[in-house]
Amino acid sequence: MIRKIDAVVLFVNDLEKCAAFYRDLLGFEVTFSDDVSHALKLEDQHVVLLHVSAAAKQVSEEALALGQGVSHRVMLCAGVEDVRKSYETLTAKGVTFIKPPIDQPWGRCTAYFADPEGNIWELWHPLE
Repeated sequence: MIRKIDAVVLFVNDLEKCAAFYRDLLGFEVTFSDDVSHALKLEDQHVVLLHVSAAAKQVSEEALALGQGVSHRVMLCAGVEDVRKSYETLTAKGVTFIKPPIDQPWGRCTAYFADPEGNIWELWHPLE
């Protein structure tokens, strides 16, 4: 059965803008690149940015609901050492946050931002 998720694939419209965001602002390493995709790596996590036209060929337009006003979104959660420091660093690089750091009642400090295509990121660290 499924034992682990090897990669996250994000379907994007503006491949170059998203690649610059992940590479330049978030510090992901580009491991592969072609006309329709960029493979990126951060430590042992792999993220692939795949242009929606290539995704439609790979999966199917119907499955992606292209042109039907449906939005396939995902929230990526990343543990960091200190959310407030990460918030300051990324804000200084130009990342716009949806919600600044806040201590949550479930025992984590969190902050939220979106990539250029609207995919939501949560940064978190456990509260003492």
